[in-house]
Amino acid sequence: MAKIKSVYICSECGYESVKWYGKCPSCGEWNTMNEEIKDVSTKAASPVKASKYIAPVGIREISTDDEIRYQTGSKELDRVMGGGIVKGSLVLLGGDPGIGKSTILLQICEYLGKSLRILYVSGEESKRQLKLRATRLGVDCESLYVLTQTDVELVCETIRQDKPDIVMIDSIQTMSLSELSSSPGSVTQVRECTNFLMRTAKTMDIPMIIVGHVNKEGSIAGPKVLEHIVDAVLHFEGDKQMSYRILRAVKNRYGSTNEIGVFEMTDKGLREVDNPSLLLISGRPKNVSGTCIACAMEGSRPILAEIQALATATGFGNPRRMSTGFDYNRLNLILAVLENRAGYYFSNTDVYVNVIGGLRLDETAVDLAVAMALVSSLKDAVIPADAIAFGEIGLAGEIRTVSHAQQRVTEAARLGFHRIIVPRHNFKDITAPEGVAVIPVSDVRQAFEAISD
Repeated sequence: MAKIKSVYICSECGYESVKWYGKCPSCGEWNTMNEEIKDVSTKAASPVKASKYIAPVGIREISTDDEIRYQTGSKELDRVMGGGIVKGSLVLLGGDPGIGKSTILLQICEYLGKSLRILYVSGEESKRQLKLRATRLGVDCESLYVLTQTDVELVCETIRQDKPDIVMIDSIQTMSLSELSSSPGSVTQVRECTNFLMRTAKTMDIPMIIVGHVNKEGSIAGPKVLEHIVDAVLHFEGDKQMSYRILRAVKNRYGSTNEIGVFEMTDKGLREVDNPSLLLISGRPKNVSGTCIACAMEGSRPILAEIQALATATGFGNPRRMSTGFDYNRLNLILAVLENRAGYYFSNTDVYVNVIGGLRLDETAVDLAVAMALVSSLKDAVIPADAIAFGEIGLAGEIRTVSHAQQRVTEAARLGFHRIIVPRHNFKDITAPEGVAVIPVSDVRQAFEAISD
């Protein structure tokens, strides 16, 4: 007889305990410990027979010539995935509600359906709802088949019978196994359903794209093991109130995780943005202080973005600091360096920093642009419209070297910037394009004074 016991599993982090807690001891969330029934029966281990031995294969004997990648018809999506969807892979696509996850999957069906048989499994929408959305997006593919089902065993059986070329699951939180007593979306259901789909994908060599919900912190909902099971994790970023979307690879076994794709949400669905730099800096105000252009590297692509800063006298005892699109702790570090090393005092001012376009810049190379925007607002001095800056700021106030300096300079010159502020140690490796002045600097004060008219 099978032995079962009751355990409590955190729906946020997957922490498991034999007793209930109001607050999860692992992640600290409240009221997330849910009761699950666990089978603890054990079977006697049988000795391994010699006939069960499987000889290992030398790494040089393994061929990769038969690797197949399906192009999606979206250059931005193919870039993020490393060249397309690999046959037999399991891809997890996450993002906030309404960000465009289901939209992009339905859109690529129009291109994939020209040569492939597609099965779209939806546990959230009815067939009629999917048809209405497909009509709005202009998707009318003959080889696209829809299945509205939440039982993962029935879904996998349909896959085995119909043998489609590619499968899309929307979403994993709605799928369930009838053998488990827990509700759909729980830690156990998500983990076991993903394992079930993974075995089907690998056995039949069919690529699957799974949509995953996110929690209030923005990470994929469910156990962390979900991200370990799949081959690639793609994440949609951006503010729903704005039209721009950033698709980023958090994990990718078949390509780089440094590439990003840029999309614009329109009434006809997601549209690719071939030149995101031009889009992000368009509409920049003229002759206004507190704005500076930064150049960040996203994989192999240099991205130019506008950084705006506002420093105003505080009306309270403690000055306020706010940052959107830039790390809050990094902002405080830059403010401390500007006060202690460069003599620009922000102790009695509220400071606000915003990256235009909903982009999030985590690279330290944008430190110099943030610092210059802050000083520009503090002194009410306008930074020339044709100036751009990049460089990392150290605690001693120095401007440190950054990678891919030549690519950043070339991209800035292509978009019409004629004065480029670079770290002094990068200067010797840069070939300045014609008509462009590359200005090497050693500290923030020197950088701001170099472009002061």
